[in-house]
Amino acid sequence: MKASELRTSTSAELAGKLDDSYQEMFNLRFQKATGKLTNTTRVKDVRRQIAQIKTILRERELTGAAQ
Repeated sequence: MKASELRTSTSAELAGKLDDSYQEMFNLRFQKATGKLTNTTRVKDVRRQIAQIKTILRERELTGAAQ
């Protein structure tokens, strides 16, 4: 998901997506530990998505635009 698409979401939607991303990261780490992870690039993508969401939420916090 692109950052421009994330910026159009509300803060509540972003918080939900952040929770989903953390859950997916947990599942990917579990798959890696058991040796069943086939798409290793997904770990990088999810980490990047978490960082993008947290950045957008922090920007909104600093500007006071809670939306």
